[in-house]
Amino acid sequence: MSRSIRTLKGGRLRRAAAIAAILPLALAACSSGGAGDEDDNGDGGGEGTSESGDPDGDLTIAMVTHEAPGDAFWDRIRAGAEAAAEDLGVTLRYSNNREAPEMATLIDNAVDSNVDALAVTLAYPDAVSGAVTRAIDEGIPTVAFNSGDDVWQDMGLEMYFGSSETVAGEAVGDRLNELGAQNVVCLIQESGAVQLEARCDGAESTFNGDFEVLYAEGTDLPGLEASLTSKLQADPSIDYVVTLGAPFAVAAMDSLENADTGANLVTFDLNEEVAKAVQDGEIEFTIDQQPYVQGYLSVLMLYLNVTNGNDLGGGEQVLTGPSFVDSENIDDVIEYTSEGTR
Repeated sequence: MSRSIRTLKGGRLRRAAAIAAILPLALAACSSGGAGDEDDNGDGGGEGTSESGDPDGDLTIAMVTHEAPGDAFWDRIRAGAEAAAEDLGVTLRYSNNREAPEMATLIDNAVDSNVDALAVTLAYPDAVSGAVTRAIDEGIPTVAFNSGDDVWQDMGLEMYFGSSETVAGEAVGDRLNELGAQNVVCLIQESGAVQLEARCDGAESTFNGDFEVLYAEGTDLPGLEASLTSKLQADPSIDYVVTLGAPFAVAAMDSLENADTGANLVTFDLNEEVAKAVQDGEIEFTIDQQPYVQGYLSVLMLYLNVTNGNDLGGGEQVLTGPSFVDSENIDDVIEYTSEGTR
């Protein structure tokens, strides 16, 4: 695979070298979780496009995601990306669409606009592979983040920033065994999203008890809540529910209360409500993949790649999780949720 490294003018190269020197410190500051710990992805429908950072910067980085409207998870992705763009003095062009064909079109649009670099999520790898291949063929440095940890290398990308969904799921299954769970329902809020399927598959592979997947529509939270309530009432032996995102955990808390079966809740993702629920004991634990770090690293490493030829990970994914957040460490984490960085 060929890749063009484009060098910018002036002091950019010196600045890139300075940033490379402080990268370990930046990573330490962004990630306060421990090893074997952490979070989720959103979905929805509809499109958004925005530009941030330095509009006069001579480097433009495009970021295309499968963000769903109303899912605060993506606010953290964008906050990290925008912080990096501001720190580096570059322009960040962010766009999103939950629908796979439309997301592929957004990637094509980024290529057509001759951006200097591109970061993409790979929740729908088959649908976007053609557009991603085109970006690579056009010589645009491209990285994947957040989703697609099992396909990014096959697509010819050189860097990936995110959590291993399979490893995260397996860690959840092990933790459920430790808690004595017997009958688990894993709630998937978007059919066909490979990263969500991988989480439930991973949990099922290590869990010793009964395990079932329940599909619901994440853009219809009242309907999702009703489906889960009905499932819990129909099978009172269910003792644990696993949700794959913070908004769906909040909806699941209402389902557990309405069903009144005594089932417990664990989730992926972190927001203010989930953090408070963990602190109050309403959620046993959450898995945080540190989305702020994913956004920040994607922009930072594309900048360093374009200006200084750097890469990160040695051909392997750069893991931002999984990181468990539970009663043992919630007090150290909760303040950052209100700041939008965890």
